[in-house]
Amino acid sequence: MDIQSTELQSIWNLILSWSPKVAGGILVLLVGFFIANLAGRIFGKSLHQSKMDADLIPFLTSLISTLLKFLVILTAAGVVGIEITAFAALLAGAGLAVGAALSGTLGHFASGVMILIFKPYKVGDLVEIQGITGRVEEIQVFNTVINTDDNKRVIMPNGIATSGVMTNLSANGKLRVDIQVAMPYEEDFDTIKSIISVALQNVKDRLPDEPTIAISKFADSNVIIDVRPYATDNTYWAVYYESHKEIKKALKKAGIRVPYPIESEPPVGRG
Repeated sequence: MDIQSTELQSIWNLILSWSPKVAGGILVLLVGFFIANLAGRIFGKSLHQSKMDADLIPFLTSLISTLLKFLVILTAAGVVGIEITAFAALLAGAGLAVGAALSGTLGHFASGVMILIFKPYKVGDLVEIQGITGRVEEIQVFNTVINTDDNKRVIMPNGIATSGVMTNLSANGKLRVDIQVAMPYEEDFDTIKSIISVALQNVKDRLPDEPTIAISKFADSNVIIDVRPYATDNTYWAVYYESHKEIKKALKKAGIRVPYPIESEPPVGRG
């Protein structure tokens, strides 16, 4: 009985001796993470006010926040009583194993750096990457954040983003809008072309580039005409829909009856 009491007393004394240290470590973690997050937000705001490159701001903000949290963990370990040198030696000893386990993550980091250096896309660009079409919202340390046309937030690891074909729909400053119009065989192409050309002039967001209006193919019941005006990546869909509207209105006004409608297949996702 005395032996059990002695053991219980030893355990209790051990708990009492470590409790303040563990509580202090937890407190350091809670307060430190709060301060790290707050410092990250303040740092990000200061970068915005400095008018730094929008691509670098989320990248640097997340990097600083990660480093601060790592320092908080080291501090908490010291408060608990773990020797920092021993902790660092432990980290160094586990470095190879951790590096192997995080090889993919480190690859995403390296890809993020390459994106910022070579700029295949930047914040605000309309892109098509790995089958995802949308606007780049952020380029973070490990991920690229894309907002799609249907208001989905896609978080794509940078390594995956750079591992395939990346299409930047904003890079050239304009996009071709592909539309198809069905013309009855008995109608004159030059007449229809003139009607379509005038109709496109009523599309306010269309770029001044000369649109292509040409016969594409001869279908079973009608002639297919390719109509290709130009728009910016911001006005693509406005031009796409407005062109259909104005062309239909103009053909109806001219008494042109199209027997079978042809559905156009847009080449890009919504911007």
